[in-house]
Amino acid sequence: MSKVKTAFFCQNCGSQHAKWQGQCNACKQWNTIVEEIIQKEDKPAWRTPVSEIKKAAKPLKIREIDSAHEVRMDTCDGELNRVLGGGIVPGSLILLGGEPGIGKSTLLLQISLKLPYKTLYVSGEESQKQIKMRAERINPSSDNCYILTETKTQNIFRQIQEIEPEILIIDSIQTLHTEYIEASPGSISQIRETTAELIKFAKETNIPVILIGHITKDGNIAGPKILEHMVDTVLQFEGDRNHVYRILRSLKNRFGSTSELGIYEMLGSGLREVSNPSEILISHKDASLSGTAIATTLEGMRPLMIEIQALVSTAVYGTPQRSTTGYNAKRLNMILAVLEKRAGFRLGTKDVFLNITGGISIDDPAIDLAVVAAILSSNEDIPIEEGFCFAGEVGLSGEIRPVNRVDQRIQEAEKLGFSTIFVSKYNKIALKKTAINIRLVSKIEDVASELFG
Repeated sequence: MSKVKTAFFCQNCGSQHAKWQGQCNACKQWNTIVEEIIQKEDKPAWRTPVSEIKKAAKPLKIREIDSAHEVRMDTCDGELNRVLGGGIVPGSLILLGGEPGIGKSTLLLQISLKLPYKTLYVSGEESQKQIKMRAERINPSSDNCYILTETKTQNIFRQIQEIEPEILIIDSIQTLHTEYIEASPGSISQIRETTAELIKFAKETNIPVILIGHITKDGNIAGPKILEHMVDTVLQFEGDRNHVYRILRSLKNRFGSTSELGIYEMLGSGLREVSNPSEILISHKDASLSGTAIATTLEGMRPLMIEIQALVSTAVYGTPQRSTTGYNAKRLNMILAVLEKRAGFRLGTKDVFLNITGGISIDDPAIDLAVVAAILSSNEDIPIEEGFCFAGEVGLSGEIRPVNRVDQRIQEAEKLGFSTIFVSKYNKIALKKTAINIRLVSKIEDVASELFG
């Protein structure tokens, strides 16, 4: 047995210190440094059978490396497959984070009940009966899902050797502990050590592991930042608990794009995949209202039609207010300055409020033209004609700049029944025959005269 080693860790940011001190040098928080035992004895957590031990790795020339396509495991969930890049890669480690009560456990339990693979769902937070009650609402007939209530990694690995699952799900990583570290579950050293054991297990057995991670009040995944560096994929499950829609984003993905988006609807029977996001992002109204415009945007390979709402009113107090929801506030200030300087619209003494419906945040500059249209519509109190949509970036000189993949945006607008789309005249459009009317504009003044005369 080796000598017991201890170190001092900050419970807020995970940085290591040589001795105890009142303030952490990294995050500047007070009274967050705690002494933890980082090594108790030299014992491996996961021991591979002798017959499965791989030979020592040898360096190979790059042309000698087998480049055969890795077969991915289908999750039977189109939205999750899209965010992961086509499915789960064998031997990968996936970390899913999100606020309490957002539906992380429901999502993974629902997937484990639908998977055609033998799945072991390990819960450290709920009993087997509690999980059974939720499973009966989602999919009561599943023969491939095993439920285990355990927090000690050594006991989990013992059950894995008996059951031999094809996919392992841990709910959650903050509840696990290993007997080789004398620290409480959820501490920095326990999270780091248990994750390292699971990584070694996944890489040696080629069995994918999905972890659920808690988040802090700042919205970051709890535990050391190294946790996100250790795993292969980091997913973020977000949304408002007061609304039924949830958004799945990829913050890190070694096997696919990080710009894909998955949308779910929370129902009593579980999470429903939303294959057409425009149905929730565009509101249905009986009468035409001023201050609303439809923009075409892209999230990864998926085109979306979103509704921009603007409200322009006379400032009651001395200083005009500028407020946005789902849109960059600095970019809104830039667009208002362009409208004031280049187009002659007097908005300096007026309050401007901007909102993107559906509770999502968009960074695509192609929605600038729709933002301009919504602001001008509210300022003039003239509704935009139904069936109009926009795709263009606004420059500082008031010009409408071209956007990427404009053909895909036009096709999506045509598919959803829009009659006219405004795009930059500098865009190179490859489409020859379309049912939608494409209007080419070069300046903000052109858009204003087209819409309001």
